[in-house]
Amino acid sequence: MGILRGLNTESYDREYGDVALVRRILGYFRPQLRPMLVVALMITLGSLFDTGVPILISQGLDRMMVSPTSRLLVTLVGGILGLRLLSWFFNFVRQTFSARAIGDVVLQLREDVFNAIVRRDLSFFDEHPSGKIVSRVTSDTRDFAAVADLTMNLLSHVLVVLIMVVVLLTIQPGLALLMLTMSPFVVVLALSYRRFARRVTQNARRILAQVNANIQESVSGIAVAKSFRQEATMYDEFAALNERTYKVNLARGLTFVSIFPVLGGTFGIALAITLYFGGRSVLRGAISPGEWFLFIQAMGYFWFPMINIASFWSQFQDGLSAAERVFALMDAEPRVIQIGSRLVPELKGRVEFRNVTFSYTGDEVVLPDLSLTVKPGENVALVGHTGAGKTSMARLIARFYEFQSGQILVDGQDIRTFDLAQYRRHLGIVPQVPFLFSGTVGDNVRYGKPEADDAEIEEAARQVGGGDWLQDLPNGLQTDVGERGARLSMGQRQLVALARVLLQDPAIFILDEATASVDPFTEAQIQDGLETVMRGRTSIVIAHRLSTVRHADRIIVIRDGCIIEEGDHEGLLAQGGHYAELYNTYFRHQSLEYIEGREPLKH
Repeated sequence: MGILRGLNTESYDREYGDVALVRRILGYFRPQLRPMLVVALMITLGSLFDTGVPILISQGLDRMMVSPTSRLLVTLVGGILGLRLLSWFFNFVRQTFSARAIGDVVLQLREDVFNAIVRRDLSFFDEHPSGKIVSRVTSDTRDFAAVADLTMNLLSHVLVVLIMVVVLLTIQPGLALLMLTMSPFVVVLALSYRRFARRVTQNARRILAQVNANIQESVSGIAVAKSFRQEATMYDEFAALNERTYKVNLARGLTFVSIFPVLGGTFGIALAITLYFGGRSVLRGAISPGEWFLFIQAMGYFWFPMINIASFWSQFQDGLSAAERVFALMDAEPRVIQIGSRLVPELKGRVEFRNVTFSYTGDEVVLPDLSLTVKPGENVALVGHTGAGKTSMARLIARFYEFQSGQILVDGQDIRTFDLAQYRRHLGIVPQVPFLFSGTVGDNVRYGKPEADDAEIEEAARQVGGGDWLQDLPNGLQTDVGERGARLSMGQRQLVALARVLLQDPAIFILDEATASVDPFTEAQIQDGLETVMRGRTSIVIAHRLSTVRHADRIIVIRDGCIIEEGDHEGLLAQGGHYAELYNTYFRHQSLEYIEGREPLKH
């Protein structure tokens, strides 16, 4: 079908059997054993009082036919009212404990799935849109709770059915057995919906994930859309996706609602058959009119739960699909695998690549057999054309991606043998576009060291660029940065990111310089901040500014993942090689000599 095109499973999706899913779901309910026992008791008591109503009416009718009195009628009405009130009370207690237990389960499930997400490798987020991941954490966990609530209702209906079967067998075994022989037809009809219901439910969840991803991408890129006047195109894309969502959910809705008319028709046929044979039993005197009424009432109490139990399997697929998607996200196999978990000592910062081969997808090799040694405290600048492999080297040092062969050593130790979380605490990383979380400037600086007090934060901020940049902020460190730092300029975001790293005090500093232009004053502040951060620690900078390249102890020139030149700025220019070409293409216009009209350095 056209509307299902593109609704494929994610690469980490897997199929779980119903038994395996239910067992895992029950594992989340195990800590809630006490409240669930209370729920089970309330279900039992409520079911007993529910079935007591038609029995009381049946006995009352038989007595009224023998000796009708007002007192008997009042007693009958009072008894029915009392049973209903008790049933309501037990149901209220059940719902209270059930809601609390289910809420605790969903709370734990969301914590587990979020914990699994933050531990995923960066390659996972490169491959899968964040909107689809968000959909599984929010929508699917919510529907998981609906399954738990359905399970409680199922237990209640099962108890009612069992009680009514016993009652009907005592009244008229023949009629009861006749009714029971028709029950398998209902079960077969309901189970026939099982596979189809699971499929349409999965499609509905996938299209919802696409909608969430589309909305998140549209909102994140609204500034670009407005710049290119593409609001209409953005709306058209969403409208087309929304139309597909409507069709997929319509198919899902029709699947679920169709089961009730089918089962209702089956119940009508069974009721007609039972009424016919029950009426003949009354005419023969085999049962009393009251018992016949009880039997008819009991049929409703029996068939209605049976229909609900049968339809439950279709609804149950909805919840199982949600649980399957959540558990698949939690069980996704990591690509970055540590072979040890040794404690990380105080690092000196020596970084060594030994014959490292790396590919993102396995098809195209980004770094073929790369070897490089960075001495402790050395400032190394990586330069090269886009796609040369500079950022890949930085990501491998941080263990964001897994390399295929070779070794990366820090202080002579294979980084795959370190405790990963502890190892990353020794790294200070500033990406090309610094990300700031919603909150104040001070909150974002503290992110590098959550236990730091306000004095430490202010000291770190003032060490970057001499602290002059804080005067440009309306409320200093208490300035609200907005979503993703939108209220700050790119230069200010870089300064905040540098202060954050400085507060962290890492042994190894990795910087992917922003390519966006900043004013000369802000660039001077950034350069001053870089010098402060780099002082006394190993620094690996993916350089885009001439000022950074000139201050580097060593420049590594990379092309197609291979180191083709290395040295200092003056020496590499004098060689007239690839670096000189890069200088004339990218860096020359940043040179003061070039800006002032003087001849650049000859080579």
